[in-house]
Amino acid sequence: MAESHRFGFVTILGRPNVGKSTLINQFIGKKISIISSKPQTTRHRILGIRTSEQAQTVFIDTPGVHQNQKSYLNKIINRTASSSLEGVDLVLFMVTADGWREADETAFQLVKRDDLKVIVVINKIDRLDDKNKLLPLIERISQSGEIEAVIPISALRRKGVKELMGYIERHLPEGLPGFPKDQVTDRSPEFMAAELVREQLFRRLGQELPYVCAVEIESFAKEKHRLNIHAVIWVEKPGHKAIVLGKNGSSIREIGKKAREGMIKMYNSPVYLGLFVKVREGWSENPRVMKTLGYID
Repeated sequence: MAESHRFGFVTILGRPNVGKSTLINQFIGKKISIISSKPQTTRHRILGIRTSEQAQTVFIDTPGVHQNQKSYLNKIINRTASSSLEGVDLVLFMVTADGWREADETAFQLVKRDDLKVIVVINKIDRLDDKNKLLPLIERISQSGEIEAVIPISALRRKGVKELMGYIERHLPEGLPGFPKDQVTDRSPEFMAAELVREQLFRRLGQELPYVCAVEIESFAKEKHRLNIHAVIWVEKPGHKAIVLGKNGSSIREIGKKAREGMIKMYNSPVYLGLFVKVREGWSENPRVMKTLGYID
């Protein structure tokens, strides 16, 4: 291994819905983090591992830093995001091209607490009709503190992503790889299956309901040439259960169909997916249940 080989940890941080999960999926070249248009789709700390000839970069995808900390779940999510800054070599702080918001400032305060190398990534530049509109935002960011670089991209369209990756690799410390070259995440297949179901809940239900849903894998087994997966969707009220099921089961069938399609692609295997919806009142405010569901270590 050449002495110039680089290895390091990079946290991607920002307010909800700035495109963190889309960017990490582009970096890795595989889907390791679920995506929807709703904020707080990501709830967990997820590692994405990218290995090239020059470097191994371990990206940490974090939940969006939430201004509203009234609920116990939001407090846990913010704690997860904050702890993901410990011991990292670089921070990608993501904002969107439509301007610096109060929520960006809230998230940025976490970065400013420690002496961290920060690259500010301005995402969604494809939505601008005139790139000169970025200038006031870049000036605003430059006044926020010591910044290593400000790099505009479109994660969705892959504009600037290759250049950003090159910049990151050049600024990692020298070191040998810390993970096998074929490993792309630290999460288990069971975890990814639960996430694919939860992704469809976020994509197909109303504004509030996905936030009081959790997914637990009851069984995950390879039988002959097929994966058999059984999952429980936990909700907090009987009325929530009725909505998830839909009229004559129409909603749960569609959620299962789309989640199963994602699993077939992810595992490169035929999949049977059994979904069940159960009520567990107040799960999102119960530390014991949150630990069982993997939100608390």
